[in-house]
Amino acid sequence: MTKILLNTLFVGTQGAYLRLENDQVRVELEGEKLLQVPLHHLGSITFFGLVTLSGPLLMRCADDGRAVVFLNEMGRFRARVVGKTSGNVYLRRDQYECHREPIIATEIARQMVAGKLQNARQVLLRGRRDSREPLREGITLAIEVHEKALADLATVPTIDEIRGHEGTAAQSYFNVFDHLITSQKTDFGFSGRSRRPPRDRINCLLSFLYSLGTTDCVAALEGVGLDPQFGFLHVARPGRPALALDLVEEFRAVILDRLALSLVNRKQLQADHFMPRDGGSVLLTDEGRKILLTAYQTRKHQEVRHPLFKEKVPIGLLPHVQARLLARVIRGDAETYLPYQP
Repeated sequence: MTKILLNTLFVGTQGAYLRLENDQVRVELEGEKLLQVPLHHLGSITFFGLVTLSGPLLMRCADDGRAVVFLNEMGRFRARVVGKTSGNVYLRRDQYECHREPIIATEIARQMVAGKLQNARQVLLRGRRDSREPLREGITLAIEVHEKALADLATVPTIDEIRGHEGTAAQSYFNVFDHLITSQKTDFGFSGRSRRPPRDRINCLLSFLYSLGTTDCVAALEGVGLDPQFGFLHVARPGRPALALDLVEEFRAVILDRLALSLVNRKQLQADHFMPRDGGSVLLTDEGRKILLTAYQTRKHQEVRHPLFKEKVPIGLLPHVQARLLARVIRGDAETYLPYQP
């Protein structure tokens, strides 16, 4: 995977090597050229896993104030290298100032929740199509709740009211989530969301995936220079990556929940991949985690349509794209945050 999106070069081809050649970045694999791009076209470079670059290229990026971001192969943030003149401090300053401006903070939260509700509605529409007739009425009611919440969201003036509409829609979504499970119903029954600890196999699966998605969003925000701890929709608390929790909302239903449903409905995960623990919690076994992580990584390499680009984008890059779009709004380079909607 090697792509240029929003003036950022993303390189995830394992074993790739980058070097500077006549003011251009040359990407090679075993001596063969994969890509060559003028350096002045790039605002930053992000690496996934075993990718290396030459010393002259790193020094040139540092001199120009161009960030070089290192993530591990799973997408977890490792380091961000910048020169002495970095916009990082100013971007974080703008982030904190936006939080203190009610109109700006409310609009960002509104768009994030709108993305979540629209994507959850798409999952419900797909579930209604694939479900049996007796279950469709309940799913239809949940779809109507989401549509009403989306309509009301456009005019509510405060973040607390936005949270209220989001909470009402989320409750209706999870009230019918069991209807979306079409196989292994006895072993994977779902009666409601339980988090700490997860009380059944579906809740265990969802919590694990949400944790993975949040970790990817932390890495994306760190990579662009934003503070993952300081959000707009979620309240800041010590040790809580509030902005990453904001960002992951638009990916929950359409990417993470759909993966969970696929693993269960296709019987890739079965009852013996989970184990009960004292206190009523349920955990994945080692084999279950291996299956889930493999499926998650495979899913991240699949490409989907993004409304901003003519070409498709790997799912694993979506948090990075959205983090950069959010940074543009915070800097004042764009008026409205555009959430991801397939």
